Amino acid sequence: MEFQQGELDRLRKTISQREQELAALHTAITEQTTALTQLKHEVIERERLLASMQQTLGQQDSALTTLKQALGEAEDGGEYKLALALTLANAAYDALIVVDEEYRVIAINDSAESMFGVERPIGQGLGEVTHLPELEMMVVDALANEEEVFEEQLTYAKRHYRVRCQVIRRDGNLFIGLALQDVSELVRLNRARRDMVANISHELRNPIANIRLIIDGLFHEQDKPKRKQSTSALRAIARETDSLLWLMQEMLDLSMIESGQAILRLVETPVYELVNEAVERLVEQSNNKELKLTTSVPENLLALADRDLVRRVLINLIHNAIKWSPQGETITATAEAGADEIIISVLDNGPGVPEDHRERIFERFYQVDPARSGREGTGLGLAICKHVVEAHGGRIWVENNDHGKDGRGGYFRFTLPSADEPL
Repeated sequence: MEFQQGELDRLRKTISQREQELAALHTAITEQTTALTQLKHEVIERERLLASMQQTLGQQDSALTTLKQALGEAEDGGEYKLALALTLANAAYDALIVVDEEYRVIAINDSAESMFGVERPIGQGLGEVTHLPELEMMVVDALANEEEVFEEQLTYAKRHYRVRCQVIRRDGNLFIGLALQDVSELVRLNRARRDMVANISHELRNPIANIRLIIDGLFHEQDKPKRKQSTSALRAIARETDSLLWLMQEMLDLSMIESGQAILRLVETPVYELVNEAVERLVEQSNNKELKLTTSVPENLLALADRDLVRRVLINLIHNAIKWSPQGETITATAEAGADEIIISVLDNGPGVPEDHRERIFERFYQVDPARSGREGTGLGLAICKHVVEAHGGRIWVENNDHGKDGRGGYFRFTLPSADEPL
């Protein structure tokens, strides 16, 4: 009986410890929920920005109406009114085109001429000037339904345009007005918002589901808690919780930086210490993949930098290298002095970044073919790096890694102002 009682006491103690650990996990998840609430407010702010842009587009639509009125009121010898109408049209951000019922261009503003690369194409056909069959189809629909205003969206020269088409009859004359508004930024913001929601949903779903499965396995009614299994399960919980914390930190960092709440404190900082601190933070992650982290940084290099923010940049770049490096490879962080700047580099032997993606890799939520990569990520880390480096007056870019195996691998570089130069 004493032996059984001892076993029961140990079991109760183990269960009590698990309950404490679960309580701590519950607290961590509550904190993540708070962070998500803050993210929700961010999304609302972005929607407000989109609404403001849409209002601006509506105001610019009045340019076409003004042109219509000016043309309608112009009489024989009304050169002043005609000049006024042309001035209003040319001052508009919209590309404005007026055609007759034969689809011949009878008026065009400077923005439209610049957009389609033509000069005074009066009398030419709409298709000949714009090479956009979609515009001709809009004119066809507008003529068939004169009482309606048609709006469509089309793509031209890799830019997105909202097109407004309207038939105007005045004093026995018929005009078809076309206004093309560049909404590429609006489309990009909408896509970024959609990607943000999709990425965050995906990133949160996996660790939370894994934590739930691990907890269920720990306290299955048919199993007694075993120390080895419990330790392994708790490590798995810790790993998944770290993923959640990393996600939340990236979102909070980007929010603080973009809102201007991240105050930059430039002080003389040894680059050697910055690099070593970042490497030490990621040693455990690199060991899990049997990766070797090495550094090559002169001890006398001093940069004018915000220590915490630049350390975040290095952590993001090295974390990215760990994520993409094959098992057993080496990741190297180096630094060297330039004319008036310090150049810091992170090299790995992963797949690298294709040349056609290098301009966009630092955009928020942008990922290089995430469907094929099979690797998780928010697409925020490199955007944070870009914001921080540019706030220091530096630049960040990616190159071919000629030092890697077969000339492949990631090679991210950024600059900081040297402490030897005045601000």
